[in-house]
Amino acid sequence: MKHYRFIFLLLTAMIVSVPVFDIHAQTEVDERAFIEVKDAISIKKDEDFLLNLRFRMQNRFGFSTKSQSDLSPEEFEARVRRLRLRFDGYLLNPSFQYYIQLSFSRSDQNLDGGSRIAEVVRDAMVYYHFNENFYVGFGQGKLPGNRQRVTSSGNLQFADRSIVNASLNIDRDFGFFAYYSLPLDWSEFRIKGAISTGDGRNAPALNEGLAYTGRLEWLPFGAFTKDGDFMEGDLYREPHPKLAFGFTGSFNDKAVKSGGQTGTLFPDMETRNISSLIADMIFKYNGWSLSGEWINRFANDPIIAQQDDPENPFVMLIGNGVNLQASYVNHNNLEFAVRYALVQPDSKIESLLASREEILFGMTKYLNKHRVKLQSHIGYYTYSISEGFIEPRSNHFVFMFQLEFGI
Repeated sequence: MKHYRFIFLLLTAMIVSVPVFDIHAQTEVDERAFIEVKDAISIKKDEDFLLNLRFRMQNRFGFSTKSQSDLSPEEFEARVRRLRLRFDGYLLNPSFQYYIQLSFSRSDQNLDGGSRIAEVVRDAMVYYHFNENFYVGFGQGKLPGNRQRVTSSGNLQFADRSIVNASLNIDRDFGFFAYYSLPLDWSEFRIKGAISTGDGRNAPALNEGLAYTGRLEWLPFGAFTKDGDFMEGDLYREPHPKLAFGFTGSFNDKAVKSGGQTGTLFPDMETRNISSLIADMIFKYNGWSLSGEWINRFANDPIIAQQDDPENPFVMLIGNGVNLQASYVNHNNLEFAVRYALVQPDSKIESLLASREEILFGMTKYLNKHRVKLQSHIGYYTYSISEGFIEPRSNHFVFMFQLEFGI
């Protein structure tokens, strides 16, 4: 596994040492501060200080059935899924920028995910912009991982990200970040990298290892309208075909959690070296959008014997995931979308963890782009596992309605 670590260190070093040129800037969604925001509440003092204040919330109602044959409700979901405040701006001069995002709903603070304390801080980043196309960051933020994870939850075309993202993404972390873009005549390249703790957001303690992440993006037909490559659905109806490819590699040395930056702690203070490979793409043209991503997670010895319960070993998920989405937005800003996703555990654990499939059909009415919208979807989830093991849940249907409201 040492060669993975060397590659990621080399890529990150290349990013930091890259020469600075006066060419057009790269702008990222959820990977930078937003300075020119028309809809935010702004406080400004010349070139010394700027504060943009925005909020957004997602209120939802949904339910899932007991099985594919028994359509009676198994459980309801009625809650504020997300409630966030976001602060962007600069201090001293426009080159020193900051981005802070706080969460206030129960599910957004990871209390439903096993955290013992409310994790209010999602992002706390300070950036320095050397020029329009090269900047670095320090703090807690999203790693340059799969496209759907980096895309803000406010810019999704379904109420939730896919089961692939939920199971295999590398999420947020604390560390050093670097971003560089190189626009050419008809295309654009972007290089991103991070060296981080590997423990995820709001980690209570540090371990002996670090995480190394590098990402390369290629936009063969140039930049999308208003950062549309990190925004699901073709709301701006691209007049010319736009296409983006992304490739990420990540190595988490001596990880203490089952998902690296995410998941539960390994028992008995165990650690694992975790490698992740990611490939994704997005295409948009005239209201049509097609996106897809593939994620692979690998680690040696994914089955860990527990001293307190030797008959029930701890199993970490390794394997592959594929997510595909297609959509069309008409001239009335009504979108129809479909998703297919598959999570396939590695052969080492396929007799212990089920493979899962997700099929969704969604409809979204955009009232003010992604800031104010009504979303709904129906879906079908399937589980398959080797004979002799109990399914974690029967195949079932889901329904979801969500209101997104913010500035």
